[in-house]
Amino acid sequence: MSGGFRVAIVGATGAVGQEIMKILLERKFPIADLKLLASARSEGKKLKFGDEELTVSEAKPSSFSGVEIAFFAGGAVSKELVPEAVARGAVAIDNSSTFRLEPEVPLVVPEVNPEDLEKHRGIISNPNCSTIIFVVALKPLHDAARVKRAVVTTMQAVSGAGKEAIDELLVQTRQVLAGESAVPRVFPHQIAFNLIPHIDVFFENGYSREEMKLLLETRKILHDEEIRITATTVRVPVLRSHSESVNIETERKLTSEEARVILKEAPGIVVQDDVDNCQYPMPLFTSDRDEVYVGRIRDDISHEKALNFWIVADQLRKGAATNAVQIAEALSKRNLL
Repeated sequence: MSGGFRVAIVGATGAVGQEIMKILLERKFPIADLKLLASARSEGKKLKFGDEELTVSEAKPSSFSGVEIAFFAGGAVSKELVPEAVARGAVAIDNSSTFRLEPEVPLVVPEVNPEDLEKHRGIISNPNCSTIIFVVALKPLHDAARVKRAVVTTMQAVSGAGKEAIDELLVQTRQVLAGESAVPRVFPHQIAFNLIPHIDVFFENGYSREEMKLLLETRKILHDEEIRITATTVRVPVLRSHSESVNIETERKLTSEEARVILKEAPGIVVQDDVDNCQYPMPLFTSDRDEVYVGRIRDDISHEKALNFWIVADQLRKGAATNAVQIAEALSKRNLL
């Protein structure tokens, strides 16, 4: 490593941290020095970064001395260590939910609201994975016809709940196929060959925290407190890539043909919408890609000013790690580091 920024990754041994390392290499982000940080139990572990082998250190306040960009891969540690990183001069790009709804903290998707980076005070939050995927597709349609209301059903891969969740799906699948009982440990019910309409805790209004994130984070990102969103979030037995079924009501009529053209021209989107040839987005083919795939774009036959569409994207990449690296790229381009 030579030339570039002094970077730290907190949570480097986890799924998102590993993706951040991978994407920094893929996108050739300029790095002069890289610190890999994690919990005390991972200290001393060796990880490959390109041709180099780096040693993981325990994440603690002193770890951020001299660091210019600190990626936080998510988790409770952000509450304690993000302010410590900022106090030592680093810009923190945080993938946890800790600071997302704080008024002074920008919540950024670079294809949607990069201008919000200008207001940062050392912390930039990465939105929730399902929110990122949603707003990349929603923003160009909102700009064209103002979205008044959205109904969203997410179908979220198990990797969104971590490595233990991936292992649970694989183990349970083998157990069921062998005629054995599947014992849930990560999820409240068997996930193999099943759907669970339950992600995160439930509130008194009957919505889960994951569902409320879609509403509150989208409003903040779009700077529109009037947009109405209702969501149902579902865990599905898919390893990677989240899917979302979306219905939007717009202020002015937006035809499916017009929406298709708008989405094709929008950044970060691939329109895959040829039903005659069975072409539409699916998790199997969007995994390990950075784009948000949109298809099944059609007029809502029950409402004059409404559309239906289907979104799929890799939640570990665009829904987390890639978005974080894109934020760092945008900060560099705007001389905000």
